[in-house]
Amino acid sequence: MIKIGIIGDIGSGKSFVARQFGYPVFDADKEVTKIYKKDKNCFNKLKKKLPKYITDFPVKKKQLKTAVLKDRKNIKKIEKIIHPKVKKNIKKFIQINKKKRLLIFDIPLLLEKKSFKKNYILIFVDAKQKDIKKRLEKRKGFNKKIFNTLKKSQLPLEIKKKKSNYLIKNDFNKLNLKKRVKILIKKILNKQ
Repeated sequence: MIKIGIIGDIGSGKSFVARQFGYPVFDADKEVTKIYKKDKNCFNKLKKKLPKYITDFPVKKKQLKTAVLKDRKNIKKIEKIIHPKVKKNIKKFIQINKKKRLLIFDIPLLLEKKSFKKNYILIFVDAKQKDIKKRLEKRKGFNKKIFNTLKKSQLPLEIKKKKSNYLIKNDFNKLNLKKRVKILIKKILNKQ
């Protein structure tokens, strides 16, 4: 089994790239959303750590955003509760898909969190900053302050690029991107 980690900037199109492989995708953002919606235990821990902000179950993103905007240290508090759950779900995902040739991991903090990175082939999604900015501004609920706070908790893009095995250009043309992913899959499979 080959594990592929898709990394890059916020809004660079990582999730779209991940889906183009045609293999099972572990989407950490979707997993975290599920945890906020369904995990009462997680809610209780968050409420205990951030009682001023987390009041309702399911956990509301608006409350999380407020907590992060009030104090950047709250990101660490949230991550300490959420990441072990995500890690557990990654193990389940791998177990369920153990017979698949490729598994794709769309985990924004793959490089930042040592507990996540284990034998991944890393693909950096490279997109122009002006294109990313345009896309992000169209996103529902986009908050520039939150964006900047999250960026500060991530490694610089140049370091992510250097640590990557492959780079894939995203010009936000779906057809071009699909072709690039097909070429990349062949390259990866031929090397194994």
